[in-house]
Order: sequence, then structure tokens, then C-alpha cells
Amino acid sequence: MAAMARREISVGGLRIGAREKRYLAQVIRSNRLSYGPFSQRFEAAFAKAHDCRFAFFCNSGTSALHIALAALKEEHGWADGDEVIVPAVTFVATANIVLHNRMVPVFVDVDPRTYNIDPALIEARITPKTRAIIPVHLMGLPADMDEVRAVASKHNLKLIEDSCETVFARYKGKKVGSLSDIGCFSTYVAHYIVTGVGGFATTNDPKLAVRLRSLMNHGRDSIYFQIDDDKGLKGAKLREVVAKRFSFVSLGHSFRATEFEAALGLAQLEEKDKIVKARQSVARRLSLALQGLEDVIQLPYAPNDRDHMFMLYPIVVRAQEKTGLVNFLEERGIETRDLLPLINQPVYVRLYGDLEARYPVARRLNHHGFYVGCHQYMGPKDVDYLAAQIRAYFKR
Repeated sequence: MAAMARREISVGGLRIGAREKRYLAQVIRSNRLSYGPFSQRFEAAFAKAHDCRFAFFCNSGTSALHIALAALKEEHGWADGDEVIVPAVTFVATANIVLHNRMVPVFVDVDPRTYNIDPALIEARITPKTRAIIPVHLMGLPADMDEVRAVASKHNLKLIEDSCETVFARYKGKKVGSLSDIGCFSTYVAHYIVTGVGGFATTNDPKLAVRLRSLMNHGRDSIYFQIDDDKGLKGAKLREVVAKRFSFVSLGHSFRATEFEAALGLAQLEEKDKIVKARQSVARRLSLALQGLEDVIQLPYAPNDRDHMFMLYPIVVRAQEKTGLVNFLEERGIETRDLLPLINQPVYVRLYGDLEARYPVARRLNHHGFYVGCHQYMGPKDVDYLAAQIRAYFKR
């Protein structure tokens, strides 16, 4: 049999189609870059897609997480040095935003099959200073939210869903982003919806909604968030807006996105069903092609009570470290990434020392786990090539 031709397979991508170009052209013709019609439509559609009343489009998922924690801290009067529980396997931003809010991340090990936070281990890490839990929906798979919410309710803790890698998914019939006080999403490159830079904070709480919008707009008074907020006003109401237009009530941030990013995102959001179908199809084909290798690699797992959106495709090498397989794939044009190590990152080792011995599942994933692409731009030949290269490595 002839050798398969080399292919280049990335972990994600973007192809700007006719709808995106049409919307971008409308933005250019409008001469409006600041928060406007496309941002409003994008927010409304994203909120609806996640069963939420409010969605706020900002400049990254990291920024969404930052203002989510800041809003809760401000709303409930938490102190600097209070604690927030985060999983020991996640993108570094989940823990970074805790530190940037002058709070303390407390790590909890993850489930060995789903790679999400292990709810059975949370309670042991709760102290009188614990204020919130940030469960992460990793790689497209929702965390065990019923169990996490039960612990949070028992100890009067707030919840922020880090759903940056998981959009549209249902957990026991409910959408991610609606299962907590605030949900956070990313629209960065290689994600489901790609705006270049961008992210969302979602909530069903009107008071938190006001704080979120304010915090992403320099902490501005809610009477004036956009240039249209004074249109058509007269008399006393106009004078009130004019007086408060430059009034800032919180220590906020400049976390806004533009109409360009919103136009890109809205166009893709309107194609979300096609995107979901394509990604899940790639995942099914890849899993079928890798059947029979279960003794050497651990493939993705999804409980029956939730969707797996397969933003990425995680692989864990069982007996040996991942380095050999990762380098083999990279040399053959297949892009990889580590399976989101956190506690062994140099900055966290410098802050907290060697933590891996306390988190055995995280340690295993740090040394054995990685992911490959699983996106709508991969065709059947790409999937077959990827699977063939993994098989070739183990045949050696």
C-alpha cells in the first residue's frame, strides 16, 4: 500500500466566508467601531443560545473571567486574600484571574476520565476563607455541575463557569453558562466561534449584569455605557446623563471589543449548527479510526447526561510519557498542544513550589496528556491521516 501523503493539520483555524465579509462591509459602511448594532445582536443571540438573560461581549475569555470574579467580589464584599477553588488542570487564565483579583487560588484534582474538576475532592479544600468555585468545562465537555452546585450550596459559595472551551453544550438538559452565577466563554482563534480576540460573560442576575457591563467599561456609571445612551433625551433626563457621562463607580477595565469582532462572531453564530455537526463528525470518525489502541492511549469520554462539543480532541498516553508521540506527530505536520497543565507551570512552581505530588491525576495528565485538532476544517483525509500516524507510532 502506498504511503499516505503528508498533510498539515492544525489545532484550529478560520476561513472568513461570504456572510462574515458581508457583515464586515456593513461595519465599514456604518463608520461605527464602538459598541453598536452588531455587538448588540451578537450578545442577544449568544445569550439566547445559552438560556441566559444577559451576555456581554468583551475582548477575551480571560477578561470575562476577570470581571466575573471582580463583580462577585464587589457585590459580596469579599476581602483580598479570600480563596477561590479552581481545578488543577485548566488553561492558566483560570487561576491567573484569581491572583489578579488579589485572591488565592486553591487547587482541586480532576476526574481521570473527563479531566474536569472532581466534585468529590472539593469539600476537603474548603476553608472559612473560601468564597467561590470555578469549575471548568474542558475541551467541550461540561463538568459535573449538579455535584459541584450541591457543594457550593452547602457551603454558601458562588459559582463561575469557565466555559471558554465549551459552547452550546447541554448538561442534563440545561445549557452551559446558565448553570452558575456567571458563565464565561472565549471566541479566540481555534475556538468554536472565532472573532480573533473576544469573549463573553453570561448571567441571569440583573444586578450582576450591571456590574459586569460597568467593569468591562472602566467601571463607568450604568447610566451611560454607549454613545447612543443619550439619544432622544431632553430636559432633566439629558442633564442627568450629561452630568454622569464621565462618572466611574468601580475600579474597572478597558475590556471592550469592537463592531468588527462582533460582526465576525455573529456571522459564525448564525452557522453554529453546521459547526457543531462538523466537529462532532470529525470526533466520531477519529474515535472509530483509533479503536483497538485503547491499551496504549486513553480516548475522550463523555457521560450520557451531557453533550461533548469537541472543541479539541484529548489523548492520554497510558504507559509512556507523551513526548515521543507528540514529537512524532509534529514532525509529520500534525499540530499538538499540552493538555492544559497548570500546577507545573514555571510561574506556579515559583509561587507555590512543587505541587504535583498532591494532585496525582493532574500530574499524570501533565506528563501523558495532549490534544490535537477536531474542527470543521478537517476533512475525512485529514482525520484518516492523523489516525494513521498515531497507529504508525505504536507499530514502531
